[in-house]
Amino acid sequence: MVHWTAEEKQLISSVWSKVNVAECGAEALARLLIVYPWTQRFFASFGNLSSPTAITGNPMVRAHGKKVLTSFGEAVKNLDNIKKCFAQLSKLHCDKLHVDPENFRLLGDILIIVLASHFSKDFTPDAQAAWQKLVRVVAHALARKYH
Repeated sequence: MVHWTAEEKQLISSVWSKVNVAECGAEALARLLIVYPWTQRFFASFGNLSSPTAITGNPMVRAHGKKVLTSFGEAVKNLDNIKKCFAQLSKLHCDKLHVDPENFRLLGDILIIVLASHFSKDFTPDAQAAWQKLVRVVAHALARKYH
């Protein structure tokens, strides 16, 4: 089990309270698909992903980005039980979707960039450290079924 300090919990919650899930989720997933184009193979059913403009304007990318970031919200609400929170998603991504678990780490890194760009004043080094810890724990929980 991961130990969270009161300060880490507060820093995570403080930033999260400002997040527009639809906007930041869409941006994070779009950035993942643009910066790491090989991840697009998991989204073949999303239609046109041929350019950054096509990706950022794709309604399926936007919708799935919102869904992904909504699940991060569940992690924020359940910091003391993230493994359980992501057990079903881990199973789905491993058994059915066959997503490379490295992609979870990449998405976490992208999310840090998105949060820093949107909330630069609030995204202090301490806040970044807390969020880095969170995205690592979430990536590990999502990859758990693979091990």
